[in-house]
Amino acid sequence: MKLSQLMVDISPLRLSREFRIVFVARLISIFGLGFAAVALPMQVYQLTGSSLLVATVHTTSAVSVLAGTLVGGMLADRGDRRRLIVIGRASAVIGFGVLAANTLLPTEPWLWVIYAIAVFNGFFGSFSAVALQAAAPGFVPRDKLPAAGALLALNGELGSVLAPALGGLIIAAFGLGSNYLITAVLSLLTTFLVWRLPRLDAPAESRAQPVLAALREGGSFAVRHRVVGPLLLLGLAQMLFAAPQVLINEFTDKVLGGGASMVGLLYTAPAVGALIGSLTSGWAGRARRTGSLLLVAVALCGLAVLGFGASTWAPVAFVFLVFLGFGQVIEEILRYGLLQSHTPDHLRGRVNAVWTAQSTVGNSAGALTLGGLAPLIGAAGALLAGGTLTVVSVGALALAFAGLRTAQVLREPEPTPHYRNEDPDHEESK
Repeated sequence: MKLSQLMVDISPLRLSREFRIVFVARLISIFGLGFAAVALPMQVYQLTGSSLLVATVHTTSAVSVLAGTLVGGMLADRGDRRRLIVIGRASAVIGFGVLAANTLLPTEPWLWVIYAIAVFNGFFGSFSAVALQAAAPGFVPRDKLPAAGALLALNGELGSVLAPALGGLIIAAFGLGSNYLITAVLSLLTTFLVWRLPRLDAPAESRAQPVLAALREGGSFAVRHRVVGPLLLLGLAQMLFAAPQVLINEFTDKVLGGGASMVGLLYTAPAVGALIGSLTSGWAGRARRTGSLLLVAVALCGLAVLGFGASTWAPVAFVFLVFLGFGQVIEEILRYGLLQSHTPDHLRGRVNAVWTAQSTVGNSAGALTLGGLAPLIGAAGALLAGGTLTVVSVGALALAFAGLRTAQVLREPEPTPHYRNEDPDHEESK
């Protein structure tokens, strides 16, 4: 394979003005949110000295994100998706502007304001995320969906690697208020960018549908479809068993014998692997057995967690976490192409909301799963169990769902399944 064929495919950026706008706006947005991800917990800890209260702010935000995702997914299939994207980005301008103003109070910032903005930003910010997920597949040809997924993954990884460090530097140099103010300005810039998109009306067939019927249709499709349903199960297995970040501190302390600097390096390792995977993802758009490759990618994640848990030397542990990040981003790219190409446009808002909601809950459940095992069998034992369960889950799903094993990114739309009627005669044939 030529090097040019291996490198990330940037053709979606050349082919689509709308995708270019989304790519740039999302990159700027990720940097802004990365800045805030450093500032919020730091400010709460400075005010309270309590890690528990820091965790409750995160939990409050996660619950509001879950609610906003479900509401936003429904709205994305019933109206102008561009309007939802603009509302989501504009809400961030207001929220971070209020947080900046809160730092200027004559006494000290009000803690209740931080909680309130966590709810506000989490709920309305989810609108833009879900609406973008529903609209973006329509900006590129269907055979370019894996390439589009790779580019979106790439700007996400760039943001996750660079934004927290830059956010910390801004706080050190100019203070928390400046961090929030810069985030508000970046959010304003993304609002103007997405306003330049054309109207993105949802298909007419989903706009007049009663709310309960629409919810039932979206949920039924996501669960029953021969590819989308197993994709959700596969993603859940990965999130539950192959998310070792919660154990990095304990594993470093008790097994590797390292300190804070080693912990920091191990936390960056998955991002390094993800960047490598994104930059060398040019082959993904030409892959034919996408489902089989997806199963291999998730199995690689499980093997990487196994290897990490078995490591007794920090450089080896670092390498296995790099492989974990590589497998995770390949899974993300392949899953994006399959999920978007197999989901009819009038259902994309609801189906992407189901996926995002599952990710929100699954990531927390995964942390609890491995974190709960660690006191019983130790950090290394929990990692070995998580890696093993991931590989076993992949094997079981591969055997149980032939549709997932043979799934390909569709070049032409499938006939729309009829899940609105609960009569089995109207269900999609499996």
